[in-house]
Amino acid sequence: MTSKFSTTQYSPALFDITQDIIGTLPLKLIRQWLESEQTQEAALKLLEPYKVKGYSVSSDSAGLTKLTKQKGLLEILAIINQPKEIVYSFGIAIGGKGVGIWAADNTQMFYPTSVNPETLLSALLTVQREINKRCQIKIGLGAHYGEFYSINGGLYGLEADVIEEVAENETAGGEIVISQDFYELLPANHNFTITQRGELATKIGNIFRVVDGPSLPEVPPLDTKYPIPYSETFYADLVAYENRLTDTNLGKQLTDKYLQNKVVVLIERESQEVEAHETAMFTNLSLSAVIKDVGLRLLEQSKGTEIKVVGTIGIYTFDEATAALNFAQAFRQELAAKDIATRIGIDAGPVLIFDLALGGKDIAGNPVNVASKMAQDKGQFGKFYLSSTMKDSLDISQFTEIKYTVSGVEFTIYEG
Repeated sequence: MTSKFSTTQYSPALFDITQDIIGTLPLKLIRQWLESEQTQEAALKLLEPYKVKGYSVSSDSAGLTKLTKQKGLLEILAIINQPKEIVYSFGIAIGGKGVGIWAADNTQMFYPTSVNPETLLSALLTVQREINKRCQIKIGLGAHYGEFYSINGGLYGLEADVIEEVAENETAGGEIVISQDFYELLPANHNFTITQRGELATKIGNIFRVVDGPSLPEVPPLDTKYPIPYSETFYADLVAYENRLTDTNLGKQLTDKYLQNKVVVLIERESQEVEAHETAMFTNLSLSAVIKDVGLRLLEQSKGTEIKVVGTIGIYTFDEATAALNFAQAFRQELAAKDIATRIGIDAGPVLIFDLALGGKDIAGNPVNVASKMAQDKGQFGKFYLSSTMKDSLDISQFTEIKYTVSGVEFTIYEG
């Protein structure tokens, strides 16, 4: 696809969809970009009203891949619920706010410039200490002080992307890292033990590990109202189950009540690298709109459901394996014709699909994780991947069997 986009490249109805909500594509903003000169100057002008300055703090769970092989989905959701409540409770207590939708095992908080950097570091240390005492899993935390774009309840921009990637891919359970800009805000006589991660250099500078330091003087009460994506009814049941994880009868009741067996198709498109990050951001948002447009059109023939299109990812569900595979093949072919490479993962099993409070959907479940591991962690662009679960439902004679280990878990998959 050419570097310059036009509204004529999309279905006419796409930009009439009510999509300007938290966690979904900002289609109105994308349309403004498509109707602009699509230069760096145009990008900066469009983004100026969304600029904010402060701290972005992201987290990601450690050891969850192995845990999903040992426990059921609802138990996993209850387990990852606990650290999210702690992150949110301490965050809002010192003036932060939750960012985005916390449907998976990761979190993001934004803190304005009025928050003292030493107070924030003490809060993050206290969060880790409380999680270590109370929770079955640990998290890694990454924090950066800088400028971001706050759009539809999410943080965009190079700086937000980098610290989120550091938290997800470069931290261990229980670890706290901060960026160079954050580190330089601390006074010379601070009471924290901090070492440089010498092996880790990023586009936002050096990264430092916070080893030790003072906790907050007071532990705030637990606030369970983090940016939950679930319905009030499901969340109440989840909190009740969180305190009764050994109750197998309750677990079965909730499983029967909420989970569905679905075939999950996860599609990742290749990112476009552009010299200026703001222009790249709009280019990639425009490509995401292509994904949404093609997906909605193909779903009319496939009897599937779009769950979400966010960033480089589209997630779809189907009742039948053959329909899912046909959709994936047609999707890959159509995007290849537009010079957009994709890699696709397909798995099946029990999932939780929920309507978001402000519209749209989200999903949780091991099939999503497996599809992601196959496509994003090990996959090649131009290929799609079937899990071992799919071999009983589809003809895999033309596929290549691959075995590998991710996060201590062995996978057998099929590449086509």
